[in-house]
Amino acid sequence: MPGKKADAAQQQEIKKALVGPQSGSSPAFSITPTLVADQVYEALRTAILTGELAGGSPLRVRDVAEMVGTSVMPVREAIRRLEETGLATRVAAHRGAVVREFTVGELIHIYEVRATLEIEAARRGAANVSDADVDRMEAACARMQKAVKERRVWDALDDDEDLLRTLYTAGGNPVLMDVIENLWLQCRPYKVIGATEAIEHDDDSLWTPQPAILEAARARDAKAATKLTKESLTSARQRLEKRLVPR
Repeated sequence: MPGKKADAAQQQEIKKALVGPQSGSSPAFSITPTLVADQVYEALRTAILTGELAGGSPLRVRDVAEMVGTSVMPVREAIRRLEETGLATRVAAHRGAVVREFTVGELIHIYEVRATLEIEAARRGAANVSDADVDRMEAACARMQKAVKERRVWDALDDDEDLLRTLYTAGGNPVLMDVIENLWLQCRPYKVIGATEAIEHDDDSLWTPQPAILEAARARDAKAATKLTKESLTSARQRLEKRLVPR
């Protein structure tokens, strides 16, 4: 039956991504008794973000547990975390989760809303930041640059968001900040894809707007802050569009 053949092919794809091309009994990475769920999560997350696990691939708990050589409990926890971070979705009750599909359409919609809100948040924030806010932004920028040099993608993105969070919060509208935070959560998988590619190719262009935004905030230059924010979001969106469009 075609359905079963396709399903088997997807499971083989998961197996290759997690345990390597060899079909032996030993997984390609070691799972220790502690933090097993973290290790399974990291392995699955890496496979998804690198494209080794295609969108729509099923993530059946028992199959994944067998592939990585663990019990089902840490796998359930790892898949639950993938769902929370937007890397997996549950297709229906009792049918398990599948790898999320990343689309250009969704990307465009998210970045359109982000641009509308974050440009306004940058304008408000730059006009109202305190010296302490600028110091916090400077510290976040330094941490981000260090994380980029050490190729720590998630830490770099966290620090980038900390810098912007400080700027936007200074604008004094907590509802606006809450909405932006939710958009960041939705957008994080896309951001990880773009940041991973930039770091792997030693492309510093993704990390140049932050120091400039910091300097605009230091000068209380709302016009420059809004311009830089718009350019940064446009550049990030264009980078991801190229990455997601099938070649």
